[in-house]
Amino acid sequence: QVQLVESGGGLVQPGGSLRLSCVASGRTFSTYAMGWFRQAPGKEREFVAAIGVRSTKYADSVKGRFTISRDNAKNTVYLQMDSLKPEDTAVYYCAVRYQYSTTKDIDYNYWGQGTQVTVSS
Repeated sequence: QVQLVESGGGLVQPGGSLRLSCVASGRTFSTYAMGWFRQAPGKEREFVAAIGVRSTKYADSVKGRFTISRDNAKNTVYLQMDSLKPEDTAVYYCAVRYQYSTTKDIDYNYWGQGTQVTVSS
């Protein structure tokens, strides 16, 4: 079983930046695909970004503003969020998949507890 712990959420003004982190347990982290998803109040959970061994994927709504990266030595995946908008407000979750990365939340095996991101002036 893999345990995931997210951090880095908070309150930021529109146009600001945040960096989320997700630390994963497990000895084979470098082989995992990692994803970030988010869920706003009253909405379904949606894909944000994913990273495999070499490739990355982004939702159209965040492309060019968000960057996903990983540090295998630290068992950590990051989500750098720039030019934040009020519509980015949500609880952000990281997730792990034992195979290649996908954009579907049902494909992921384990989930973190989530971290709140609020974009407001």
